[in-house]
Formats: sequence, structure tokens, C-alpha cells
Amino acid sequence: MSVSEIKIGGFGGQGVILTGLVIGQGAALYDDRYSTMTQAFGPEARGSSCSSQVIISDEKILYPYVSHPDVLVVMSQDAYNRFAPSMKHDAGSLLIYESDMVRLGELHGNARSVGIPATRLAEELGRSMVLNIVMVGFFTAVTKLVSPDAARRAVKDLVPRGTETLNLSAFDKGCQHGLEAA
Repeated sequence: MSVSEIKIGGFGGQGVILTGLVIGQGAALYDDRYSTMTQAFGPEARGSSCSSQVIISDEKILYPYVSHPDVLVVMSQDAYNRFAPSMKHDAGSLLIYESDMVRLGELHGNARSVGIPATRLAEELGRSMVLNIVMVGFFTAVTKLVSPDAARRAVKDLVPRGTETLNLSAFDKGCQHGLEAA
């Protein structure tokens, strides 16, 4: 059975919850796998700590919470400081981070890390708000846990009406960056 536990962290306003929704929906609806998503955020919402947890599996998922993620995606220094100690540190684990906003400490074990300047790439598209969708594209390319077609379809389904073209461009930009990093 193939099970992947993913935790996405950042601060409110970065689109952390939408990132988890896109990954989970892409896997469940368009790649015909099972997925769950849970979320946590502070009462202040924008600017406070925020996370989403996604599990993707080939079989039914009996417990929807992530305790030691295989893949950790962090978009802020606080998220890295909070969640990196809990990630798995074996050869299959991966830390994906926003390279302009997160300074890595020492990773223990055999965990791999790969960064992307998602905010800067989003700004090149004219809207820093799409950094989360840049990150989804990058995640898709480097993990291969969700197919690019499935993730693109989920992006198109979930982003606000009228922003589909911008968000799909952001996804493609992140995906391309991920293919070059691999």
C-alpha cells in the first residue's frame, strides 16, 4: 500500500489551506486515489500560523491526521521551525521550502530538501498572492504524488472565478521550476 503523508505550513493569507485542497482534490477526483485533508489555523487567520495536512493513499484512509509527514511544505520561517522536527528523516522524506523566506537549519537523517523562490516567481506574474499555486506546481513536479493534469484540473476548479488563467500560469511556472530542479 502506498501512503504519503503531507504537511503544508505557512501563515494565514499565503493560501496554505487552498494548497492542501488542490493537492487532495487532484489526487482524489482526478488521479482516482484516496485522500484526506485537515487544517489548523489561529483565530487571527491572516498573518497567524496556519497548516493543512493531506494524506494520499491507494487504499482507504482510516486515520486522517499526519503526525510525521513524508513531505513537508513550508512557506514561512515559523512553519519550518514548528514542523521540521516532526517530519520523517528517512531517505524517502522531502522538505519543500520557500527559499526566499525560509532559512534551513540542520536536517537530521537522510531527508532531502529542495527550495523554490515561490513568492518571487508569483511576483513575476504580477500577483504575489499566487505563490501557493506556484508551490503546488513545484510540489507536483518534484514529488510526482499527483499528476500534473490532475493538479491543473483541481487548480481550475478551486481558484476564484476570473483568476483561472493567472493561477494556471502560476502552476505551470512552479511545475517548470520543479522539473528543472529534479
